Amino acid sequence: MTSSDNNTPSVQFIEITEANQGQRLDNFILSLEKGVPKSRIYRALRKGEVRVNKGRKKQTYKLELGDSVRIPPLHTRQKGSLTTVSHHIKKQLDESILLEDNDLLILNKPSGLAVHAGSGIEQGIIEALRITRAELPYLELVHRLDRDTSGCLLLAKNRHALLNLQKQMLEHDIDKRYLTILMGNSGKKERRIIEPLKKNTVTSGERMVRVDPEGKYAESLFIPLEQFTHAQLTEVVLFTGRTHQIRVHAAHGGHPLAGDDKYGDRSFNKAMKKIGLNRLFLHAWKLGISHPTSSKKLLIEAPLPKRLENVINELRNKP
Repeated sequence: MTSSDNNTPSVQFIEITEANQGQRLDNFILSLEKGVPKSRIYRALRKGEVRVNKGRKKQTYKLELGDSVRIPPLHTRQKGSLTTVSHHIKKQLDESILLEDNDLLILNKPSGLAVHAGSGIEQGIIEALRITRAELPYLELVHRLDRDTSGCLLLAKNRHALLNLQKQMLEHDIDKRYLTILMGNSGKKERRIIEPLKKNTVTSGERMVRVDPEGKYAESLFIPLEQFTHAQLTEVVLFTGRTHQIRVHAAHGGHPLAGDDKYGDRSFNKAMKKIGLNRLFLHAWKLGISHPTSSKKLLIEAPLPKRLENVINELRNKP
């Protein structure tokens, strides 16, 4: 890869390795140029600004090993964009690794960290890792967790692993289990909620997800684990991965999550705050996958953060 300096945007020439072999040209550029509008990238492809081995290629072209891809300057680095990671964040990420090998990186994601940069967020976990683990030629999120959710976060260290794990997700072969505290008492029986969800519906100026017949199919299983005076420790199994699925299904069923300031109950949240809950009580507890290379079954468990354990103990001791 060549460029003039770190501050002035310039043409890049990237040689394709095994990590990106077989990937579509447009998807390859989209993965490199985070934050650039798709329209700008497709315009560059149409106008021939992007070249492969000095020739024009369609966006659907499948990259081959050794191809030289010319990528023009697509955006100017914004002043203040982060190129370093704070010692605190680096330490958090280093200490959160649950499993790592040649294909996988699985973290016990801390609550409060976004998984990627976005509106009002300069740097997420994936951007931070690409800086602190610059020796890795490839690193991509397999799935996402909300900023306030903690627990198992799965990343792929090569394209083969990414495609394999995404296929497992599409075929519902990944076992995703969460721990949460629900308001009230839903009884001792499991509850399966199958309600379609539609996102980006605006309520009082705020973008929300809601149950809607025109939404996408969503299925959650709520398994009661322990009952307290006015709350319940619950395991949730996800069969689909819609935005805010657990939070919306739980609220729709009349038992919203503790600490949920978007879909929850204000008085319940206030009571939970008095016993030390100052975040959303939602933790991606267990993750079951088939290893993308060996096909060995793996079950990864992310220990519950200490402050969530303390909340459970407070509920147990509360008369």
